[in-house]
Amino acid sequence: MNIQASTSKDFFSDDKTERTGALTGIVRSALRAEAEAILNLPCESIEACAAAIERIHDSTGPLVVSGIGKSGHIGRKIASTFRSLGKPAIFLHAAEASHGDLGLVQQGSVVLVLSNSGETTELSDLLHYCKAHSITVISLTGHADSTLSYAGDVTIAYGNVDEVCRNGLAPTTSTTLSLAIGDALAVGVSTLLGTAPEDFRRYHPGGKLGARLLRVRDLMRTGTALPLVGPGTAMSEVVVTMSEKSLGVAIVVNENRILGVVTDGDMRRNIENLWDTTAADIATENPVIIDVEMLVSDAAELMSEKGITACIVADKDNRLMGLLHIHDCLHARATT
Repeated sequence: MNIQASTSKDFFSDDKTERTGALTGIVRSALRAEAEAILNLPCESIEACAAAIERIHDSTGPLVVSGIGKSGHIGRKIASTFRSLGKPAIFLHAAEASHGDLGLVQQGSVVLVLSNSGETTELSDLLHYCKAHSITVISLTGHADSTLSYAGDVTIAYGNVDEVCRNGLAPTTSTTLSLAIGDALAVGVSTLLGTAPEDFRRYHPGGKLGARLLRVRDLMRTGTALPLVGPGTAMSEVVVTMSEKSLGVAIVVNENRILGVVTDGDMRRNIENLWDTTAADIATENPVIIDVEMLVSDAAELMSEKGITACIVADKDNRLMGLLHIHDCLHARATT
């Protein structure tokens, strides 16, 4: 169902009662069409949802939900729903993934990727990264015969649906379907997790003081857990350190003083001569540094604003104290 293109003057009467009746009809038709699309979800898609629920439940890392445009907006809501129901989850903007945020995708994570067409070009780097690192991909798309569909370890293809918008073009029915499927996945995973009402209250602490007062010093990584390299360290060794620590970043230090950080994005930007360089050659100088007494909630918000996955913790003399990763913040939010 879609409202055929026409001018409002042609479609609506000048009579207020008739105009109200026409608008009421549009609302009913749109709601009915979207409800029918959900009810008519193919059996294969429902079976794929069951397989996706198992994969997400069995994963040890946070669920990463990704998309762009309208699919991105839906993806944010889906990630939020999973967090509410007990599964740590984060939204990864597909375009930002190509500029340093791939560090959010860790071994043990499952990546849920949304694209109605299944041909969104901005998804290519993320999908390639997942394949190269054996990260499970769940594809949510309208087209079973698409690049995204073939890239998925599990593919939920809801079919080519009619958008209810006036011109049959704007994402409406397709986004409603994606959101409903996301809700179903979250409910399924929470059921396997055995999420109880008291758990839901824990994930929504409201006035719960303890969770609100967590500070960076309570969660930061220290000592041997830190991915430390010297300024003259060859990039071949830096890559090994980053892989061992699995934080998507290396801290360049000289006698405990912070010189910069090397991220996945820095390496990609210097890929042509990467193996002929040292940590100092490609490191980002003046990284984001936070205080040990900063609230974790404020630190997480800062990371989100800056589009980064980790913050260096230092004292007033710029001496390294630790590192706080966004995954630590998410895990604390899910378990506190």
